[in-house]
Amino acid sequence: MEKSNRILKSLLVAAGIGALFAIVPAKAEDASATAAYKDIEATLGSVPDMFKALPDVAIAGAWAEIKGVQLNPKTALDGKTKELMGLAVAAQIPCQYCIYFHTEAARLNGASDEEIKETIAMAGIVRHWSTILNGSQVDFATFKKQTDDVFAAVKAKSQ
Repeated sequence: MEKSNRILKSLLVAAGIGALFAIVPAKAEDASATAAYKDIEATLGSVPDMFKALPDVAIAGAWAEIKGVQLNPKTALDGKTKELMGLAVAAQIPCQYCIYFHTEAARLNGASDEEIKETIAMAGIVRHWSTILNGSQVDFATFKKQTDDVFAAVKAKSQ
């Protein structure tokens, strides 16, 4: 009987601790969401609805990702390049929201109309050849070998 009482006590303590862990992170997430919303507003001038569409537990991480890569001027890629890449992907998804956003962000970062057109054309070329290669089931190992040979020949010509 005493052993079953100890087991019961242990289970109750474990359940209580588990309940605390379930409650505490929710309050921490709420605080991090509040901080993220304040930082978004400070950075962007407002909090667009796209951020409000996320659950509070996700907003701090999503904002950290955007600030750490997309808005960070100290990354390997400059802002214009990142936004043109975003546009190329958006055109392929396709996502009208992303296309609009990344087009305007690319312009804000100095992209010309010609650079925007070329980005979309490159996205189309990549999609076209992806369709051909995948649909034709071209052997990947052979493709890699032939690609390496082409690049070696181009490199040799340029030296």
